[in-house]
Amino acid sequence: MSGMIPNQQRKRAAVIGAGPGGLAAAMLLSGQGYEVDVYEKQPVIGGRSARLELGEYRFDRGATFLMMPQLIEEMFDVVGRKLSDYVDMKELTPLYALNFGDKVFKPSRNREDTAAQIKELFPGNEDNYLRFMQEEEVKFGKVMPLLRRPFGKLTDYLRKDAVTALPKLDVHNTVYGILSRYFTDERLRWAFTFQSKYLGMSAWDCPGTFTILSFIEHHYGLFHPIGGVNRIFQAMADVVEEYGGRIHTSTPVKQVIVRNGRAEGVLLENGERIEADHVVVNADFAHAVNHLFEPGVLKKYTPEKMKRKKYSCSTAMLYLGVDGDVDLPHHSIYFPEDYRLNVDEITKHKMLSADPSLYIHNPSRLDSTLAPEGKSALYVLMPTPNLTADIDWEAERENVQEAMMKRMEGIPELADIRSRIEECMLFTPLDWETELDVYRGATFNMAHNLGQMMYLRPHNQFEELKSVWLVGGGTHPGSGLPTIFESARISVRLIQEEDARTRSKPSSYVKTAEAGGHS
Repeated sequence: MSGMIPNQQRKRAAVIGAGPGGLAAAMLLSGQGYEVDVYEKQPVIGGRSARLELGEYRFDRGATFLMMPQLIEEMFDVVGRKLSDYVDMKELTPLYALNFGDKVFKPSRNREDTAAQIKELFPGNEDNYLRFMQEEEVKFGKVMPLLRRPFGKLTDYLRKDAVTALPKLDVHNTVYGILSRYFTDERLRWAFTFQSKYLGMSAWDCPGTFTILSFIEHHYGLFHPIGGVNRIFQAMADVVEEYGGRIHTSTPVKQVIVRNGRAEGVLLENGERIEADHVVVNADFAHAVNHLFEPGVLKKYTPEKMKRKKYSCSTAMLYLGVDGDVDLPHHSIYFPEDYRLNVDEITKHKMLSADPSLYIHNPSRLDSTLAPEGKSALYVLMPTPNLTADIDWEAERENVQEAMMKRMEGIPELADIRSRIEECMLFTPLDWETELDVYRGATFNMAHNLGQMMYLRPHNQFEELKSVWLVGGGTHPGSGLPTIFESARISVRLIQEEDARTRSKPSSYVKTAEAGGHS
């Protein structure tokens, strides 16, 4: 790794939000010579994927599926660190248990074993699974380069990687449509399309490009960091501080300071003005443009225009501290009898389903750090409409919790769950908005329809103002941890390229600070 930049030449970056994207950007910047301050409104880091504590139980509030850890390892390598020095990572086999009434499908990244399961459960589809994996591998190889670079101008579509990828992107088909080419059994189609929910979308509407999500799981596997996915973010925060960066929790930003079309820093809620060469915005995008800029500063992303954007679905979450072990796999998904109806009710009709799908995270079987000995930390997620639905969440809280509990009691391993609960917390779409500033409670951010992807998604180098950079699910390449981390890498690279062009003009307001860590 190259030596640190001398203090008098160091550029200063203010990062708004200590979510996954903000922490990744802060780590990359601090480890490459920038003076970094991260400002987080909440008392803990991690954003909507922070660690949650209820009594003696610990949970991941949000993301629990961790795929492609090599992307994270690459970021640590860039700053002279090894992820394995900070996080103990365990691969999951099987990936998950997918429950379709009397059939349970437990795929792994062993293609022969998975094909054998398909032959037993869904006979006649096993060869098509192998064909799907082979063809998606080619598609993934074409798509991935487009997720690792910015789309800031229309001519970016004319670059060679985009031109050669276009025939493989399946943008004019849907995820469900693509999977219907391969599988004859409806349940098997669901098994490879439910990943559209990671984008908060219906597989019947989600662009066919995103069949790569199920491929990524089946090819690269899923992992669990001991302590939870939040341990990744804590490791990033540790590296930031090792390099002299500062993370300020319980420190909300009131406004981005703008002069003559350029950001010059941030104004904190406590009245302190922080000058910076670069402002990196990791706050929820729609919330940020509605609240962090003086009215009239933004023209493209006004409150009225943000209302017209399309947003993902939301989630109702139950976090349960349970006495005793729970005999379920690490990840379990329970499909309703009519999954298409369930998805349409969430995304089109904007209503609560009478027969919902349910995801249960049971990490305590693998990870003893999350609950007292002999007990379990259980996380239950039910996809729901976002806050554009006419649902009174204050009035519906008890009904929704009761519906989730009854659905769980119908699972044989959880028949007695109600009597074993020691800690319980329900988190609704309204809570996502009021407590974590998630616009319209859209847990997975702006939708990934064709009008909100790539060049048509908010740009990494914010098009409205100079010196403002976006990271997180609301910018290119989109939602989900791997793509959020890529957004951080793209934005940091753009910052470095801009500074390389202007290095002969040092900032007049960079403060001197000692850099920690190693060079």
